[in-house]
Amino acid sequence: MLKNPASKYRAFAPVALKDRTWPDAQIERAPRWLSTDLRDGNQALIEPMDLQRKLRMFELLVRIGFKEIEVGFPAASQVEWDFVRQLIEEGRIPEDVTIQVMTPAREELIERTVQSLQGARRAIVHVYNAVAPVWREVVFGMTVPEVMALVDRHVRQVRALTDARPETEWVLQYSPETFSLAELDVSLEACETAIAAWGPGRPIILNLPTTVEAATPNVFADQIEWMARRFADRPEVCLSVHPHNDRGTGTAAAELALMAGAHRVEGCLFGNGERTGNLDIVNVALNMYVQGVSPGLDFSDIDAIRAEVEHCNQLPVPARHPYAGDLVYTSFSGSHQDAIKKAFSAGREDDVWAIPYLPIDPKDLGRSYEAVIRVNSQSGKGGMAYLLETEYGVQLPRRLQIEFSQVVQRAMDVQGKELSAADLWAIFCSEYALDDTPALRQRRIAAHDGTRGAAQTELGGTIQWQGRERALQGTGNGPVDAFVNALSAATGHGIRVLDYQEHAIGGTGLVGGDARAAAYVELRVDDSRQVFGVGMDHDIVSAAIRAVTSGLLRAERSQPVAQRPAEPALVA
Repeated sequence: MLKNPASKYRAFAPVALKDRTWPDAQIERAPRWLSTDLRDGNQALIEPMDLQRKLRMFELLVRIGFKEIEVGFPAASQVEWDFVRQLIEEGRIPEDVTIQVMTPAREELIERTVQSLQGARRAIVHVYNAVAPVWREVVFGMTVPEVMALVDRHVRQVRALTDARPETEWVLQYSPETFSLAELDVSLEACETAIAAWGPGRPIILNLPTTVEAATPNVFADQIEWMARRFADRPEVCLSVHPHNDRGTGTAAAELALMAGAHRVEGCLFGNGERTGNLDIVNVALNMYVQGVSPGLDFSDIDAIRAEVEHCNQLPVPARHPYAGDLVYTSFSGSHQDAIKKAFSAGREDDVWAIPYLPIDPKDLGRSYEAVIRVNSQSGKGGMAYLLETEYGVQLPRRLQIEFSQVVQRAMDVQGKELSAADLWAIFCSEYALDDTPALRQRRIAAHDGTRGAAQTELGGTIQWQGRERALQGTGNGPVDAFVNALSAATGHGIRVLDYQEHAIGGTGLVGGDARAAAYVELRVDDSRQVFGVGMDHDIVSAAIRAVTSGLLRAERSQPVAQRPAEPALVA
């Protein structure tokens, strides 16, 4: 790269528009949308669409809700011609949809283009020619008056050809190609020439493209406002913009252009197009949506739309693509996950959407919440807890979340890959022995008054512990306390319950087909180890008993054999 790029490149000159109004404007309604996927987008493909893929794309655009669709360049090839004819002859164009075709300003191409539309109910003929200095002087070797004569001659030709076919409702679209690089007075003169040749008062679309994006989007907004002021009292004129994305600011250019007075926006789904692409209409439309403005386009099944576009274009949509990529609603960061989890827990169904790190509700686009939080080595306890709660219904106490996150981190250090909700559940079940916690069998629970009149619970039964059948007998101020006392006596461990929580969980495929209870106990074992235990059962007392045995099993696993207490004699 050059140390002094100013020796080779020049900054784009700003527009002298001191009283600009667009910075204070807001987008309050959707523009007219035109999809160029079948023309501009198709030109950019390594392998252009065949008729079958073209038809699939057209039908997709209709389902999304586009009312204006540029269907091709019919004078360019037989495939393009055949597709336009197929749409018309087979009656595939809905009554409320207008097709558009494009042609450069050349006599023979204009004539064939208009012929391709024979029998159409309504059509837009899009004529263009370049007006910027480098194109007109170097590429075409023309002066400004010669450019204006070309515009006049070819628009008059379109008018004569279309007037001869009154069965079709015709609209002209004129593009001063390379508008964003041209002098504003030259672009204005070209547009005025086109209007005069088409006929004053007849509907016309003036399409102002950033054929090559060369300036910051605020400069483009100034260019659009400068033009919009010249046509403010001309209801027959629709100002359209066609941004490209060479600087990576195509979306911003389109949005600022709408604020500056544009009525219509052209672009492609997911920004397909030559070089760095055309404007991404999905991006602009959903940006409006999250500002409370209905875009008039339906992206409620964004994944199906993306899959269809990928099939037709044979190009992938990147995982980080705004609104549509696989990972755009996913948080791996622990702090992000914690914020999302807390906001989901605090929110109500009818609240205004305000979830950290999620500018749009994924459900509005047909996404579930399953992929919002995913766990890797960067994740924290909040993400793991969120996945277990949303997928399996368990609501881990905060200190249990901290303990389990350390277990997961150890597994992550070994595996070195992302963990799914199913992976986390398998680790959770293994760590807390959910599949093999001993159950108290043949249990007996009786309530009676203690020696001082306080209510007491007496519990008895048998339990399979460490390969042996043990008889348990204990008394306490409730079933859990009685079981802890009985288990302490039977195993020789000193067990104290520090915390106990429980909740009901709905039925899922992995925790039962009907409602169960989950219990969480924090135990102090032998005054040396503090551990959690987890239990699940249809009966809340059984769930609590399983949680105590889960915690004691984990405490024994963490203690060297030589340090374990001597086992008491078996109770007969």
